[in-house]
Amino acid sequence: MKVAVILPAAGLGTRMGRTSAEKAGTSRKQFMLLDGAPILLHSVRKFAASARVDEIVVAVRREDLDWVAELLQREVRGKRVRVVEGGNSRQQSVENALAVLDPDTTLVAVHDAVRPFIDPDTIDNVIDEAAETGAAIVGIVPVDTVKQVARAQTNKAKIRATLPREKLVLAQTPQVFRYDLLVRAFAAAQSDGFTGTDESSLVERLEVEVSVVLGSDRNIKITKPSDMDLARLFLEEETAPREL
Repeated sequence: MKVAVILPAAGLGTRMGRTSAEKAGTSRKQFMLLDGAPILLHSVRKFAASARVDEIVVAVRREDLDWVAELLQREVRGKRVRVVEGGNSRQQSVENALAVLDPDTTLVAVHDAVRPFIDPDTIDNVIDEAAETGAAIVGIVPVDTVKQVARAQTNKAKIRATLPREKLVLAQTPQVFRYDLLVRAFAAAQSDGFTGTDESSLVERLEVEVSVVLGSDRNIKITKPSDMDLARLFLEEETAPREL
């Protein structure tokens, strides 16, 4: 079984905000430094350390191709790592990366470049589930009560329903699919002019059942300044010497 991992990292990171961007020296969250290394590199390292992964493809903006390729070549050993030009959307970036994979690839895992705290067991579990069923994502059950609302033109909203939490999951990544299935899902989306918020939404349109593997609330997606404080705490805990 040949497993490839795609990390879309061509986003502009507008939600991070100008102040935090100035402090980090970049406006793009995937390149903000966490313990001296870009967040993207922390994410790549998790998959580079996995014996289940054969290849890693990172999609970045054109102006970042050379230096990101040099960084990954220097930092990652024992894995085939490629850098491709991403698009203006996550979907286009993943599609560009998907296009360079070898046809004999068995499974493709797509992972947010800014989720650096995915743990090895979860990577193994979601790959195992996708190997068995063809499609699997990582998700967690929401702990807060979820309300469906009717959006107004102001900052106020009116509640229309309370959604049962036992029927809801918050989607995370990795999202893992059979190579041929994901290629077909992207082709259908392009043909129909459909844009999804994740890869699962594209696969679901083919009326394919997607499994959910339980994830962790530590598998955070770094999207706003306050997330960096939590990331530093998680990294400190992750790298702390273990007591014998």
